[in-house]
Amino acid sequence: MELAIHTTGVTSPGAREIEVVERKGIGHPDTVCDAIAEQVCVAFCRYYQEHFGLILHHNVDKVLLCGGTSRPVFGGGEVVEPIEIYLAGRAADEYCGVRIPTHEIAVQACREWLRTHLRSLDTDQHVRITPRLRPGSRDLMRLFARAGDVPLANDTAYGAGFAPLTELETTVLEVERALNSAETKRMNPEIGEDVKVMGVRRGKRIDLTISCAFVSRFVTDAEDYARKKAAAHEIALSAARRISALETEVQINTADDIEHGDVFLTVTGTSAEGGDEGEVGRGNRTSGLITPYRVMTLEAAAGKNPVSHPGKLYSIVAGHIAGSITTELSQVEDATCVLVSQIGRPVDDPQIVDIGLSLCKAEADETMVPRVTEIVRSHLSRLNLLRDALLAGEITVY
Repeated sequence: MELAIHTTGVTSPGAREIEVVERKGIGHPDTVCDAIAEQVCVAFCRYYQEHFGLILHHNVDKVLLCGGTSRPVFGGGEVVEPIEIYLAGRAADEYCGVRIPTHEIAVQACREWLRTHLRSLDTDQHVRITPRLRPGSRDLMRLFARAGDVPLANDTAYGAGFAPLTELETTVLEVERALNSAETKRMNPEIGEDVKVMGVRRGKRIDLTISCAFVSRFVTDAEDYARKKAAAHEIALSAARRISALETEVQINTADDIEHGDVFLTVTGTSAEGGDEGEVGRGNRTSGLITPYRVMTLEAAAGKNPVSHPGKLYSIVAGHIAGSITTELSQVEDATCVLVSQIGRPVDDPQIVDIGLSLCKAEADETMVPRVTEIVRSHLSRLNLLRDALLAGEITVY
């Protein structure tokens, strides 16, 4: 492993005059696809472990959601044509002569996630699931099987991460989580899961533009919609103020024309029913955010196998490395980490690890480079624990 450590002279985006951050909430069609891909991946891993005592080669990171057609009306409505979800990727269909019910596992995992997270979606009536999963190529399957104690990278890819989160990044995350919390759904069932938060900071002022689906059966008329939209506004603003003392303005569903009944009303709580499509990798990065002023990768982490795919593992561990550096080294204000794999090489031995450090006023001392090196090696040596945390649902990639 080649390790490059350098000071960047580049300050955190939080110190810029302008900063932009976005989060697509759990019911956004792109996030739905990421979540389904990850749920299917976890289901395969658990099946493999239970039946064979090991995880077999798979990558199920190609999920496409084709939106349906719906007619939401105040107090009700209907889904006319179902949402179509296509599950594509590679997964073993047998092991040592034993058949694996690949499609059945994938479809069941997909339905379970939808049923758990989209309250108003009828998974039997509103969704059609089409699995298109086939065994992986022989060379990649053999590469996967060749691994000893340390898995071999099954792709040449890179991961990128940063720390700490800026005030705006934290605010955007918490506002979406507040609108989609279990308590909010209990008290305000009209708020759907399809919530997108776009945060713009201009100096010391934050503007949040929120797209928030409302569930039609819980909204009686235009006046009721206006009241419930105001309640959602208050939830979002309160969440933002818990994080930031900056002047903050929240606007929700800015395209609404309430007087004429043109509002963001859905039957199911997601625009996937009739307004939008979704695809893995088009939404949040592993940080849970879309951050144009940060180091990022276009790698779709969701659905990739958690054993040997560096596009997944490195995207997560890069953020963990950066986080440990900023937590443990007081002179480091901001850190970035980029790791690059090489196919066939042990996954814990990247081609290169590039660490960028933005320092506080305090200068670097002679202990900084050895300590950063130790942090990097420590995280790479524990990739198996990262895998276990992913399978336990303790880490999300969207």
